[in-house]
Amino acid sequence: MNTTPLILLVEDEPKIARLLEDYLHNAGYRTHHLDDGLAVLPWVQAQTPAQTPDLILLDIMLPGRDGLTLCRELREHSPAPILMLTARMEEIDRLLGLELGADDYICKPFSPREVVARVKAHLRRIERLKTPLPDTSDSGLKLDLNGYRASLDGQALDLTPVEFRLLATLSAQPGRVFSRDQLLDRLYDDHRVVTDRTVDSHIKNLRRKLQSLAPQREFIHSVYGVGYRFEEG
Repeated sequence: MNTTPLILLVEDEPKIARLLEDYLHNAGYRTHHLDDGLAVLPWVQAQTPAQTPDLILLDIMLPGRDGLTLCRELREHSPAPILMLTARMEEIDRLLGLELGADDYICKPFSPREVVARVKAHLRRIERLKTPLPDTSDSGLKLDLNGYRASLDGQALDLTPVEFRLLATLSAQPGRVFSRDQLLDRLYDDHRVVTDRTVDSHIKNLRRKLQSLAPQREFIHSVYGVGYRFEEG
């Protein structure tokens, strides 16, 4: 079995696609390139578990189907980090993409070296998350770090990778208060600029999903002026 990470590159501009593939190959990664939004989901669904991409580079402006729609659809089939390639950096697009399951944004025009650095950072983070976490069985919460799967009281939690990492960080140390900056440091290690509002958006979505399965229990508590803590409910 080939253990070299596979990057799915979805980009309709041939020059950009060739350039990124060259840099990714030189960095030791395998790539699969698609240039039409309509082809993405069928290709991902057709892969065996051993052939699924380890990371997805996804352009927003695509023929057939746009990247934001694809991001939401991919989240139902793949836990792989999704890095959006975009020239549209309005705040609403940034937050919309994160809420749909995107892990990161890379602005066009970009340096191919920056793209490779972001790819490496996200793949390193996945490896770090394979370290066993403390048992959270008292809360009914179970985390599968290899599969990026979570369940609460035996019911599956449909989390984005960022939400999964956020929950894993908070639940690893129940009762500890994490500031927004501390959570950002654990979620994003590539030194890009993100705002407190980004963390609050992820917390809001995570709370909603937890409460949909356990409406009488509150797991994530706000500490006014400081940040958030996890309690076992």
